[in-house]
Amino acid sequence: MVTLTLITSTPYRRHDEIKGVPIMADITRRFGWRHLRSAPTAHIRHHKRGKLAHDGQGLSFWYRSLSAALSEVPVDDRELAMAFHARTADFQDVTVQATVTYRISDPAEAANRLDFSVDPDTGSWRGAPLEQIATLLTETAQQHTLDVLARTPLAAALVDGVASVRERVGTGLSAEPRLPATGIDVVAVRVVAIRPEAEVERALRTPAREQIQQEADRATYERRAVAVERERAIAENELASQIELARREEQLVDQRGTNARREAEEKAAADGVRTEAEAARKVRLARADGRGGPRDG
Repeated sequence: MVTLTLITSTPYRRHDEIKGVPIMADITRRFGWRHLRSAPTAHIRHHKRGKLAHDGQGLSFWYRSLSAALSEVPVDDRELAMAFHARTADFQDVTVQATVTYRISDPAEAANRLDFSVDPDTGSWRGAPLEQIATLLTETAQQHTLDVLARTPLAAALVDGVASVRERVGTGLSAEPRLPATGIDVVAVRVVAIRPEAEVERALRTPAREQIQQEADRATYERRAVAVERERAIAENELASQIELARREEQLVDQRGTNARREAEEKAAADGVRTEAEAARKVRLARADGRGGPRDG
């Protein structure tokens, strides 16, 4: 009884042995039987003595490992990141980064074409089917990318290459006969970047940086020229003000001299009038005195 308890109380899970592999099905051992419980995104095919006993997603059933043949096909959307090198029409090497989203739409066909079989005791894949799919998708996408970039110069590839490569790869994958024959549908294609070599990228950035620097220098020079022009205008205004002030001072001095001369002339004229009046008075007095003298004698 103790032995049976030890066996049945420790269920086996595939991820206990394969680290980093997503949990898709749990297998429990009990009394020589195995119990499988799959995830909703896993399609299970169970053959018993050559006949299909279970077929579907999210299944849960008992089986004997000696007479069971199991296949586990993931049917969720999967993203495959890829990066590869290509050469443009002007013989420049570029690196293309892309992501392809795909799903297995026909699990039965995929299980017939690729090895999705799992060990009935451990639940681990016997082969590497997802790696085979990744290789097929990557090589197909790379082939179409090379065809596009081989006829595109580097400058055009950097400007419009992402859209053209994405369109060509999407069309090429949709038309690839091996994918539907394997039960695979391509959901989306994204081209993240097309980048040249580091030295070429720096060389391409240099003219733009120089132009930006020239524009900045030109703006600085223009600001300085405007400042100098403003300072010159201010200095000219100050000089004009000083000249006008000096001219007015000169006019004031001239006016003061004119006024002084006029005042002196008027004073001299007044003095002359007084002198003449005084002389006339004295003459009259003298004449008067002359006429009065003989009468007294």
